[in-house]
Amino acid sequence: MTLAQPFPLRDVALHDGVQARAQEQMLHLARVYPVDRALAVLRANAGLDTRGAEPPGNWEDFGHPEEQPWSASDYPGAGVAPTASLLRGHYAGHFLSMLALAYASTGDPAIRDKSDSMVAGLAEVQGALAATGRFSHPGFLAAYGEWQFARLEELAPYGEIWAPWYTCHKILAGLLHAYEHTGSKPALEVAARMGHWAASRILRVDRAQRQRMWSLYIAGEFGGMNESLVILHRYTGEPSFLEAAAAFEMDGLLDAAVAGRDVLDGMHANQHLPMLIGHLTQYEATGDRRYLDAVLTLWDQIVPGRTFAHGGTGEGELWGPADTIAGFVGRRNAESCATYNLLRIARGLFGHTLDGRYVDYVERASLNHIVGSRADVASDTSPEVVYMYPVDPGAVREYDNVGTCCGGTGLESHVKHQESVWFAAPGELFVLQYVPSRLTWAEAGGEVELRTRYPREGRVTLAVDVDGPVALHLRIPPWARGRQQVRVNGAAHPAPVSATGFVTVRREFRRGDTVELTLPLPLRLVPTLDDPSLVSLELGPTVLLARDDATTTLSVAPAAHRLLDGSLAGADSDGDLVTVLGHTFEPAWSGGDRRHHMYLRLDDPDIAFRGSAPGVPDRHDQHGWSFLTGLWADGGYATIADFLAAAHRHALRAARAGLLSRAEVGAVLVAASSSTLDDPAVPRRGTTDPRLPAGRDWSERTDLVVPDARVWRSADPVEDLVVWSLPADVGAADAVPVIRLDVVGERAASGWYTSPPAFTVTVVSPGPGVSGVEAAVGDGNWQPVNGERPLPDGRHRLRARATDSTGRTFHATREVDVDTTPPVATARVRSLGRSVEVTLDATDEVSGVDRIQWRTAETFWGVYQEPFSRTLRQEPQVLEFTASDRAGNTTPVQRVELPPLD
Repeated sequence: MTLAQPFPLRDVALHDGVQARAQEQMLHLARVYPVDRALAVLRANAGLDTRGAEPPGNWEDFGHPEEQPWSASDYPGAGVAPTASLLRGHYAGHFLSMLALAYASTGDPAIRDKSDSMVAGLAEVQGALAATGRFSHPGFLAAYGEWQFARLEELAPYGEIWAPWYTCHKILAGLLHAYEHTGSKPALEVAARMGHWAASRILRVDRAQRQRMWSLYIAGEFGGMNESLVILHRYTGEPSFLEAAAAFEMDGLLDAAVAGRDVLDGMHANQHLPMLIGHLTQYEATGDRRYLDAVLTLWDQIVPGRTFAHGGTGEGELWGPADTIAGFVGRRNAESCATYNLLRIARGLFGHTLDGRYVDYVERASLNHIVGSRADVASDTSPEVVYMYPVDPGAVREYDNVGTCCGGTGLESHVKHQESVWFAAPGELFVLQYVPSRLTWAEAGGEVELRTRYPREGRVTLAVDVDGPVALHLRIPPWARGRQQVRVNGAAHPAPVSATGFVTVRREFRRGDTVELTLPLPLRLVPTLDDPSLVSLELGPTVLLARDDATTTLSVAPAAHRLLDGSLAGADSDGDLVTVLGHTFEPAWSGGDRRHHMYLRLDDPDIAFRGSAPGVPDRHDQHGWSFLTGLWADGGYATIADFLAAAHRHALRAARAGLLSRAEVGAVLVAASSSTLDDPAVPRRGTTDPRLPAGRDWSERTDLVVPDARVWRSADPVEDLVVWSLPADVGAADAVPVIRLDVVGERAASGWYTSPPAFTVTVVSPGPGVSGVEAAVGDGNWQPVNGERPLPDGRHRLRARATDSTGRTFHATREVDVDTTPPVATARVRSLGRSVEVTLDATDEVSGVDRIQWRTAETFWGVYQEPFSRTLRQEPQVLEFTASDRAGNTTPVQRVELPPLD
């Protein structure tokens, strides 16, 4: 059912590079982390010896000391049953997947032995649970009783239960990975028994009730159960598995997608993305085109309209409105699990369509989000990955995440970075990402090696060690199309880019042939869909993060740095760091832990071009449009004629809107003409005087045609002269005055005002008859301005306006962030018998909570992430905690006393 297939992991060896750094660090964890710890919660639930192993922790912890593996019939009921850590067991499934994938990537027999030990441990747990006779089928396998599944069927909410089918999927997927990548027949046997239990359980629930179940927030999350059951059907031929896969569907979402309706706003992103992977496998198993059509439609509703610069999606795990990026930047953007699943969907869609746009996303998200989600450190105990990869101003990547969902997918992501490099069809080889690696191509009887320092450099060499006819397809990223160069054995090769984004080298290859691809790596500003003034800075495929301790949006003035194609000049490099526009940037894939800014605000006070500046303000209208925003809205220009024509067009528009006077229009066009943004071979200047300078020989250039201008060249000295003509009515009146908003007060290093500020409005060079100076805060009412006006706490968009004697209204806006109050922090302590669970909460409705720290007499300050447990002692213990917000306000130190052990 697919047009191209990825190569097995075992056929691709990763070489040194950006991806290899993260992979080697995770492979270390795979080699040293004890299997007994991963199995601890499952063994405890089955009454087996845990061999003294502690569980991984966090979500993956032992349940309540009084909790039992209840069945549906003996569950004591909500509010009565003592429970905790209700998602436990999922991390063990991810750990087994990591081991199987790591073995496929390395061939290391020690890792395969650990995988076998995990499978044996799960088989033992399954057998022990079956021996109790307590559950509905002997294939049941979990780290808690069957009661969670039964309560879901009665529509129990998240809180009483926690996504039991999700946990089931992770364990089942781990077993299937073990069978696929290590050949473990016991893994398939355990998985098949689980499949029979799952089918018997879910197929007895009527479809209408299942739809209610799947619509429950988090409780109804079932991961990729449909995918795993289809795969299990593929391996075993058991028809009930395929039937059960169809039970894990959301009819409303499928129907809406097939009909082309967007219903994603407010939905839980990662609750539904794994289901789409399952729909692709269902399409492959059944041929039902409805599944593929639904996924294609849903993809277009998510990418790019709901994805951030690094490829992540969602805020607080939820999707927002369509085509809203700048308007959806919050404090908890871009869950890593969601990107993990989007990457799997993209790989599948490429296999079905051969459309390079899906792989364009793969490169963006796998390089920037996934590689960047792994801290550049080694650890024996933690995956050291992020849950969210935040995009808000001054965000910090918070690594670790042992036992969480993103900690689990992180285990897998970083041992298989070679999975999306090479795809094949009969007689065809697709190179999708430029990741240093070596492909063993059994069907072609040889190898192909990809040598490169990409993304640090744009040169790629493919050493082809095969004989025979091959169509070699090289993906050309969108930002490089039309500027790529291809050479075969040193000779230039025609390199047109196909409609699907590939250059093809079709030839009879011989061992020792080389294909060289050179891609430019432009430094460019990429606007968000819904706000062209909010941009990301990208170097080739790399999203760059500004290093700055502020937690408010950074402003930059790029106009004087723009080259003809819209990219930026004037950057300095120091290793992987880039300094430009007054800031130092690091790659999103760095694995660093500095405060960062993924988005920047364009704010050029004056019109400027590279090498020339007319000294004219870049005034904005009430909609935020200005000459510069119009000029660079489409990113750049193919020719200097296109640029000059656009400069003329936007200058006239600005003049007719009252943003430029006639004299300023002339100054802007003269400056645009003399700009060096195209590095002209011959000096160029402009004029609005139709008379050519006397005493020189001039000839008109017919190869450079600019509307409303004539371009002349002189012989001695050699120069080009652009002679502009302006309609008589353009800028007949003076340009509108400039209105300025100023804030009175002192900003903290965070960029916030932490003591009460005020603002003033000033009209600069007002001219005659300016009146009606007004201001508004946000969407509030316009009010006359008289002196300083105080600002309350909040993120404010200040607006000012005034009217001149001709009746023209002019505007100004400014963003100001005020937070003068520290967070409110509280502590809750819950008894777990011989220990307590401590939950520290903090709220801050303005700038948001930055962190909660706690300590005891014998510990340093620790950073709060999730509820944690403390063992009780004979004497009381005192725990101190404090919270700070992103503005820099900090609460006084508070104390909570933990009781003595009874």
